[in-house]
Amino acid sequence: MSSLVSKADGLKYWESINADIDGMLGGFGHITKIDLQGSRNFLAKLGIGQKKGLRIAKNALEGGAGIGRVTEGLLVEVAEHVDVIEPVAKFTAELQGKKGVRTIFNQGLEDWQPTADIQYDLIWVQWCVGHLTDEQLVAFLERCGVVLSSGGVIVVKENNSTTGEDDFDEVDSNVTREDTRLRALFAAANLQLVRVELQKGFPSSGSARLLPVRMYALKRSN
Repeated sequence: MSSLVSKADGLKYWESINADIDGMLGGFGHITKIDLQGSRNFLAKLGIGQKKGLRIAKNALEGGAGIGRVTEGLLVEVAEHVDVIEPVAKFTAELQGKKGVRTIFNQGLEDWQPTADIQYDLIWVQWCVGHLTDEQLVAFLERCGVVLSSGGVIVVKENNSTTGEDDFDEVDSNVTREDTRLRALFAAANLQLVRVELQKGFPSSGSARLLPVRMYALKRSN
C-alpha cells in the first residue's frame, strides 16, 4: 500500500494548506492541547521533562514539524536545542529565530541526511511517516539511529488503521498503517520498542471521531 505514496502529490496538497493549527490538524485544531499534554506525559515516563527528577535533552530533532505546533508547544520546553525537518518552507517561516530552534531543514524526511557532529537525545516524529514508503521509512529511522545518543530515544506518534490493513488516502497521498505494520518496520530499522501508549482524550465516536493514535518509544537495538 505504501508504494502508492507520491512525494509530489503530498507536497502539492500541503502547499495548498493554510499555515495555521487547523490546517495542520485537518480542522481538528481543538485537540492540540490534549495532544501536547499526552505527549508531555509520555516523555515524562521516559525520563524527559521539566519537572524535578526528569532530564532536559541537549539536542532534539523533530521530523515533519509543520508550523512548529509541537516544536513550540513541547520540544523547546524539554530540549536546549531543537532542529526541525519540514519540506514546506512557508510552514517553518515563523520558526526562524525562535528561542530554542537551531537548524531548519526544509526537505522531506526521505531526503534528510544527519549532521555527523550532532547526537540527538530525543527525536520526535509525529503525523508524517504516512508520506513515506515502507522502504523510505526504514531508511529514515536507520539514519535517526545513527545519530541517536547513548540513552537517547526516538518517539513516533502516529494514527493506526482500524480496517485490518494499511489504508491509502489519495487526497494527501498518505498511508495509514496498522499497529503491527509499524512495529515490523521499527524492527526492520534495527530499533527496539521500549514503550507504547495509546493517546487518550481524542474523540472516538460520532462524526468527529479520530483514528487511534499511538506513541512508540524506540531505542537502538543492541
